[in-house]
Amino acid sequence: MQPAFLQPISPGRTSPNSAPESAHRTGTRDLPDLVPDPNYVQASVYIQRAHMYSLRCASEEKCLSSSAYSPETTDYDVRVLLRFPQRVKNRGKADFMPNRPQHTWEWHSCHQHYHSMDEFSHYDLLEASSGRKVAEGHKASFCLEDTTCDFGHLKRYACTAHTQGLSPGCYDTYNADIDCQWIDITDVQPGNYILKLQVNPKFLVRESDYTNNVVRCNIHYTGRFVRTTNCKLSQV
Repeated sequence: MQPAFLQPISPGRTSPNSAPESAHRTGTRDLPDLVPDPNYVQASVYIQRAHMYSLRCASEEKCLSSSAYSPETTDYDVRVLLRFPQRVKNRGKADFMPNRPQHTWEWHSCHQHYHSMDEFSHYDLLEASSGRKVAEGHKASFCLEDTTCDFGHLKRYACTAHTQGLSPGCYDTYNADIDCQWIDITDVQPGNYILKLQVNPKFLVRESDYTNNVVRCNIHYTGRFVRTTNCKLSQV
C-alpha cells in the first residue's frame, strides 16, 4: 500500500509544461528523489529495424507511432526504433512507490507483468533547431524494482516477489533491448535532434527535487545510424 506522504499531487497543481509548486529543492521532508543517469543513456543508443510481427506486445501497449496502427499495416512492415537504456537512482530519503495501490495495477498478459504506473518515463525526440517535437515514446512501469544498490543499501523490492518500488540508494535499470525502451522514428527524417528523457513526468509521485528528472542528449541521425553526444541532466 502506498504511504501517505507519497499520495499523488492534486491535478490542479500542475500545467502540461511545468512542475508542481513544490518542484524546487525543499530539503525539508523525507521524500524520494529520482535521478536518471545521462552517461548510461549515452553509452548505448542505437537504431533497430524490426518487423511488426515481432512488435505485437509493444503495439498492444501503444509504444509505436501512429502510422503503425494504420489499417494497411502488415506483419512484415518494418519499424525504425531509436533504442536507449535507462538507469534511475533514488537519491532521496524515502522509497519511491507507485502512485496507484496494488489492487489497481494492470496485468499485461503479453509481457507477463503488472503495470503499476501509467507512465514512469516519457521520451521525446525534438528538432534541434526549433525544439519542435517530431516523435515520442513512453514507458509504463515495466516493473519498478531495486535492480542494484549502492554499498550499504539492501534491495527490498523485486518483481519476482510481486513488490514494486525503488529504495533510497538503489537503481532501477532498463536495458535498451526491452520492449518500449525506444522512440519509434520510422517517420523521422535524417537530421540533428535532441533526445529528452523524463522520469515521473506527470509528477504523480511527490519528490524532494524535480529539477533533476530530465536527461537531454544531442542526436545526429543519418537515416542508418545515430551518433549520441553531450547527454546531461537538464531542468526541462
